[in-house]
Amino acid sequence: MSSLESPSSSEKNGAEKGPTTSPFPASRKVFVPGTIYADVHVPMREIALTSSSDSAGGNGSSEGATCVTVYDTSGPYTDPNAAIDLRRGLEPVRLGWIGARGDVCESDVPADKSGETGRGDVATEGDVERFPLASRRAALRARAGKNVTQMHYARQGIITPEMEYVAIRENQRREALGGGDGRAHPGEDFGAEIPQRVTPEFVRDEIARGRAIIPANVNHPECEPMIIGRNFLVKINANIGNSALGSSVEEEVDKMVWAIRWGSDTVMDLSTGDKIHETREWVLRNAPVPIGTVPIY
Repeated sequence: MSSLESPSSSEKNGAEKGPTTSPFPASRKVFVPGTIYADVHVPMREIALTSSSDSAGGNGSSEGATCVTVYDTSGPYTDPNAAIDLRRGLEPVRLGWIGARGDVCESDVPADKSGETGRGDVATEGDVERFPLASRRAALRARAGKNVTQMHYARQGIITPEMEYVAIRENQRREALGGGDGRAHPGEDFGAEIPQRVTPEFVRDEIARGRAIIPANVNHPECEPMIIGRNFLVKINANIGNSALGSSVEEEVDKMVWAIRWGSDTVMDLSTGDKIHETREWVLRNAPVPIGTVPIY
């Protein structure tokens, strides 16, 4: 598992160990704050459309240039200020939101129980190492009589931090383009009802109607909220997975990082090889996008 070490600064400038963490050229990562929840900060990517004396091009800066903003699926992997440690996993950005709702409790399933092998913290030589015990959190479940889905909150009239987050994300700072009116081609809506500006209340209403979903499992708090629905931006899924012929934990994590780097909103793990549970845990703990599976074709 030595290749799951975090890349050093020297490695970032040469052959990399672990995932790619460099920012995009002619771009910079910015964070748009929420207005309902103070701890909502939505990552976006500013892409420089014009050259500028302040723009360094390849170093990831777009300061001073004419820019367009797009939402960013790459998580902290393109943030030059983020410290990536695959053995700790990503920051659980949603853990505080989940706990504040008061409707979850710790599961009685032991934190070191493996769904596949029942082994301890470190596997035997030649086997796959489990995600480090020191970095694992207790699994969460809904309290008796509680419902922890975004649809449930939406139907109770509650705008969650996840809903405000995706509203900001869907707008992509279009207000910077003069409010978004008159700049976009009208196109063909095919019956969709997309507003000029997506509001948290619009998000809540679409979810309550069953026309949109926010994949937000309480046991994946590292996941940055995103929404799927007819009246929202088109989303892209990528498939990864090991096989009986080969692949490793390192390769699966790297596949996930490359997928989100190039714009995948969700990733499906279609592993069919050995040690699926261990491999999937490494991917989950380091994934800022929803991770799904397809157990039956």
